[in-house]
Amino acid sequence: MPGYYQKMNYAQYVENVSAAGGNGSHIEIKKANENTWQLVYSKGNPFKISYKVKADKKFVANSFLDSTHAYIVPAATFFYIERYLGSPATIRVNSGEWPDIATGLDQVDGKTDEFEAPDFDILYDCPILAGNLEKLPSFFINGIEHRFVGYNMSSFDRKELMDNLKKVVEAGIDIFGDIPYKKYTFIGIGPGRGGIEHLNNTTVSFDGKGVDTREGMIRTLNFLGHEYFHHYNVKRIRPFELGPFDYGRENRTNLLWFSEGLTVYYEYLMVKRAGLITKLEFFTDLEGNINSTENNPGRLKQSLIQSGYNTWSDGPFGKPGETISYYDKGPLVGMILDLTIRNATGNKKSMDDVMRFLYQHYYKELQRGFTDAEFQQACEMVAGISLNTEFEYVNTTREIDYNKYLSYAGLKITETENPENGRKKFLISEMENTSPMQNEILSDWLSE
Repeated sequence: MPGYYQKMNYAQYVENVSAAGGNGSHIEIKKANENTWQLVYSKGNPFKISYKVKADKKFVANSFLDSTHAYIVPAATFFYIERYLGSPATIRVNSGEWPDIATGLDQVDGKTDEFEAPDFDILYDCPILAGNLEKLPSFFINGIEHRFVGYNMSSFDRKELMDNLKKVVEAGIDIFGDIPYKKYTFIGIGPGRGGIEHLNNTTVSFDGKGVDTREGMIRTLNFLGHEYFHHYNVKRIRPFELGPFDYGRENRTNLLWFSEGLTVYYEYLMVKRAGLITKLEFFTDLEGNINSTENNPGRLKQSLIQSGYNTWSDGPFGKPGETISYYDKGPLVGMILDLTIRNATGNKKSMDDVMRFLYQHYYKELQRGFTDAEFQQACEMVAGISLNTEFEYVNTTREIDYNKYLSYAGLKITETENPENGRKKFLISEMENTSPMQNEILSDWLSE
């Protein structure tokens, strides 16, 4: 499934496959390999394939069906004809007594239960949630509606969440100055873990619990901001391996540290720029990644590019003590690149300029993804200097010199150790006697 970097083997849940001609005559259909069924039939004549899909796992990358609702992952549900991924598709949802359907698919005119996609890539990019759903108060940005539709949500302040979420989304849009969708939908599928990004929607494990505390609200806004920012970074700004997709095999890339890690970094920035957290709370977010990375022996055994490439076997958070997580070290390299660019350009440029260039040049102009080398070249073009030293933190297991890069913003890091378990603790604080440029970089970085 695009957006989830492990083999799901959806074909193992397919049962009772049969085929019939347009007149109802039986057509032999057989399984050709792990995820392919083959039939022989006269070209140009209509035929129908029927099958069942077992849907009993509650997870954002799996379809799930019970007596109260259905969550449909299209990549796990709908067959496609080989070499015909570019064909249009129409979906009709027999939702019975369930009145509500949430999806990023376009509704067929005059139909409440029929949807269409121009091709299968768009179909597979739009999960479907059906049931008795609740719609939170929508907000509009530049006339474009942003919805939140969810299943079985608990008691929390709906207006406060949506007001805050609007500010976070606006902070993301401000980076690019462009909204590339006609409508955006947050789809809350209930309790659980994880979220998966799409071009005009995201499905998130969400039931509203914990949002009534400040800590819970910040955690939720980070999570939703992360999945929202992905519609720019990974769905449109993307490594060339991540689209067009081959749905029958792994789509490996070295750049998940950028696609995921930089998105973690920007989720922190968006919530800070939205004015919803303090400077110390922003530092706390980064400290969490620093402490996780520095207390993991895997940092000395695996590079960031290896972490992303091997996630198909190691899992998104790696193997404790043996590997690293691009969710932890990735945002730290994002911070390093951002502060280095700011320092090299006298705070006239930042990582925002890199993201805007990638969006404009590769997504809009060339309409393709970029290579590892092209990404580094984009960063160096904006910085005006070589960044070979900084990219060693991506390509090798070199230890990070935090104080070097934090000092560009007048910051430093202090380290203590717990004598009982040897675990290190790192804290970010402000230096004394800082220069005007350090003060300017810090203020601009934190939008203060």
